[in-house]
Amino acid sequence: MTYPTGPGATGPAAAFHQRVIDDAAAAVRGLTVSLGERLGLYRVLAEQGPLTPAELAERAGIVPRYAEEWLHAQLSAGYVERHPSSDKYTLPAEHAAVLAQPPSPTYAAGFFTALKALYATEDLLLDAYRSGEGVGWAEHDPALDTGMGSFFQPTYQHRLLTDWIPALHEVSDKLAAGGTAADVGCGVGHTTRLIARAFPDARVYGFDYSEEAIAIARQLAEDEGLSDRVVFETASADDFPGGGYDLVTFFNCLHDMGDPVAAAQHVHKSLDADGTWMLVESNVSPSDIDTHTPPARMFMALSAVMCLPVALAQRGPHALGNHSGEKAFRAIAEEAGFTRWRRATQTPVNAVYEVRP
Repeated sequence: MTYPTGPGATGPAAAFHQRVIDDAAAAVRGLTVSLGERLGLYRVLAEQGPLTPAELAERAGIVPRYAEEWLHAQLSAGYVERHPSSDKYTLPAEHAAVLAQPPSPTYAAGFFTALKALYATEDLLLDAYRSGEGVGWAEHDPALDTGMGSFFQPTYQHRLLTDWIPALHEVSDKLAAGGTAADVGCGVGHTTRLIARAFPDARVYGFDYSEEAIAIARQLAEDEGLSDRVVFETASADDFPGGGYDLVTFFNCLHDMGDPVAAAQHVHKSLDADGTWMLVESNVSPSDIDTHTPPARMFMALSAVMCLPVALAQRGPHALGNHSGEKAFRAIAEEAGFTRWRRATQTPVNAVYEVRP
């Protein structure tokens, strides 16, 4: 049976065809967003607009013809507005908060810079899907570290110190008094540096098994004048050094681990008897698979091309995916010896769990 999908076609097949075309457009548009972020085009428009294509090109240091074509793509997406009489383009203030202002809690443009890393591993994923093997984090371009870090950073920037850590029992007081914290799976160290900056008397360590991420984290700490307050080391979640920590944090990384139970056991061993494991994970579960909400759609897609392959590459006993849900994470914690579990707080994207011995 064939279904009409051409011009003027109607019915369920035509509607779904249009939805897939919309998704295809979004996939390609993502590259233009990455270019706009990396070239600073959104920031120039936000700070100096309205601008003609020639003015944008001059101020951003790109070729005018490319500026014109890029603006057409943004206009067709509804990201910018055009003033026909002057051929000037404007980035509305509410759009600038999402595309041009990294300090904003709604900033999201940085995520798209990770696309080149994800798309570049398609052939590896093809083989992995057939063989059952994985695609390790280190097999990706370093843009995955910086892009994913940029995606989560606004939430961490606005929530970690004002909401998440204060929601944990006595943790703020311990760190303020010179306690110790280990940020495991720290990536490029955004959260590690936030904790070190907020608690100058605390001893803060960042651990990640990606040498590329740790190198970036060290450089960022040096650039921010924090090298004397935070230490970054290459280590995995089940063998990071140190003990007696008042706080151990995992930000959206337990589900990427091939043996999350071993990681949880090592956290249990490394904590002070009255210490706290802050486990931050995606606020989705298996029941969200068919909800079609934006966070669910994002996490399900990322799990299929990034999270699950990363876990399988470690050849451990588990491959959770990023939407395993609270029940699965709590079972892992209990198997590792933890006896206290509490959902301390949450956002539409993240759930924050307080886990204690």
